[in-house]
Amino acid sequence: MASTAALLSSRSARIAFDGFRTEPVLDHPEGLDFDPVDGSLWCGGEAGQVFRIDLTRQTIELVDHHVGGFTLGLRFGPGRRAIWLDAVARQVRSLAVGTDRGVEVLVDRIVDDHELVYPNALDIDTDGTVYFSDSDGDADHGGGGIYRIDPTGEASLWSAGPFHFANGVAIAPDRSALYVAESASRSVARVGINADGSAGEITRVWTLGNRVPDGLTYGPDGALYVACYYPSVILRLEPDGSVTTVFEDPIGHTLSNPTNLVFRGTDAFIANLGRWHIAQLDMASVVL
Repeated sequence: MASTAALLSSRSARIAFDGFRTEPVLDHPEGLDFDPVDGSLWCGGEAGQVFRIDLTRQTIELVDHHVGGFTLGLRFGPGRRAIWLDAVARQVRSLAVGTDRGVEVLVDRIVDDHELVYPNALDIDTDGTVYFSDSDGDADHGGGGIYRIDPTGEASLWSAGPFHFANGVAIAPDRSALYVAESASRSVARVGINADGSAGEITRVWTLGNRVPDGLTYGPDGALYVACYYPSVILRLEPDGSVTTVFEDPIGHTLSNPTNLVFRGTDAFIANLGRWHIAQLDMASVVL
């Protein structure tokens, strides 16, 4: 059960980049992450775009446009490699930034004779292993799964669940588990990672009431945070199974259907699928 009073006031949030009148327009951003070399913020768009944003200069450029696609989760892995998911094309795509290799397709629709339904969110381990969710199922019927791409590039179905619309995923800092947001059942599950790398037991750890979880990430304090698509709220998931409300936007303006979030220092940067901007949340009083 989430706490009723948020830890942070409305003054803690601001718009870090407004892409409503830019060229190109920031087209309802989803996944986002920081380039580990130049510090630029990358995110996806609803028409298959990948954008690069310079927050200091307040500029935006189009890195890739897979026409007809829909870019969801995006993360940087080892070697400055950007990896993202296209839910329409049902692909995992990759770009080795700073090289001339161009965009590569790591997965194209089929893995282990399973046809992907809705590749959605991903996280990347320090060794380059990619875990990504394939969203399916509803509150009553499970479906989808979690897929794994090992450092050699071999993809496999890692956990068949079933999950109730698996969404955001986050690898525990000690690499003992993968946490999965299940949007349809409004819960967050723990999937153990066995010593041999296989998927272990699934445990539903947190139930969120009427909050719909989307993106998951660990903060600098080692706590797990979730951005909820509805209502527009950021939660902290406590080890004892309780839930703390960190920030809520009751009118959905600065936070508007937030999906994924990423930390830079004590600030969280948040993609808002409902609008055309990236939000910034000062969380120093929460994570320190």
